[in-house]
Amino acid sequence: MQTLDEMLDRHLLTLPQHAEFAAWIAQARTPEAILQMPEAMWRTLELASVLMNVDADLKLPPMYAA
Repeated sequence: MQTLDEMLDRHLLTLPQHAEFAAWIAQARTPEAILQMPEAMWRTLELASVLMNVDADLKLPPMYAA
């Protein structure tokens, strides 16, 4: 939910979209059920994720403690 809240704060999701995602996640209860999200919702989430650069952390080199 934190990521969805941030997407809303950055105006990448509308309030109705945010509520739709929150409702889906609340009723899904498992990762497998969340993956059954309708295609249109996935496209919206993917676009917001790209615009927010969610994958940026995965592209950074690992940080090692000295």
